[in-house]
Amino acid sequence: MRISHRFQAYILLSSFIFVSHSTHLTAQSDSTAPKPAAQSGADKRDGQHDFDFEGGSWKIHLKRLLHPMTGSNSWVEFDGTSVTRKVWNGRAWLEEFDVASPTGRVEGLTLRLYNPETHQWSLYWANSKNGSLGGPPNVGEFKNGRGEFFCQDTYNGRVILIRYLWSDITPNSAHFEQSFSDDGGKTWEVNWITDQTRVNNESAKAR
Repeated sequence: MRISHRFQAYILLSSFIFVSHSTHLTAQSDSTAPKPAAQSGADKRDGQHDFDFEGGSWKIHLKRLLHPMTGSNSWVEFDGTSVTRKVWNGRAWLEEFDVASPTGRVEGLTLRLYNPETHQWSLYWANSKNGSLGGPPNVGEFKNGRGEFFCQDTYNGRVILIRYLWSDITPNSAHFEQSFSDDGGKTWEVNWITDQTRVNNESAKAR
C-alpha cells in the first residue's frame, strides 16, 4: 500500500507540473496575439488636414437653383469672394462667404469641425439674414480626394436628405455641390454649385 500511495502521489505531481506549464505557454501566446480592435482603430484614416486646401482667399462663382424640389430649371448666378481661416491648428476651419447678383446677395458663414474619434467632419452653415446656424450639420469624410457629407433636414415642410460634395480639388481651385433628395437618396437634385479659384497662386498664409 505504501508503494501504491507513493506512485499515486508521483502521478498527481507530474500532472500538476504539466498543466501549469501548458497554462503558462497559453498565457504567453495570448499576450503576443494581435488585437483586432486596436488594429482596426489604427487603420482608420486621419482626415484632420482634408480641408487644408481651403485656407486663404478665393474668387467664387455660384449657380443657385431658384426653386428646388419643384421641377424648375431656373438658375441664377452670383460672383464674389470667400476667405477661410484655420482654427485649432487645422482641426476646424471658418469660412466667410459673400457673393452677389442683380437678384440679391448671399452672405454666409461655414464652420467645419473635425472629430478625431470618428475621423469625420461636421459642416455648419449660417446665413447673415437670420444670424443663426441653420439645421443639423452635414457629416462625412473624404475618400480618394472626394468629400461627401450628409444630413437629414426639412424643406418646405418635407423631410429630405441633403448632400454636400467636394471634388476636383487642386491647390488653386475646387468644385462644390449641394443636392436634395426626397426619396431616401435614390435620386438627387443639385441646387447649389460653386467653382472657386484662388486669388493668387501662392500658398495660403492660413495654412
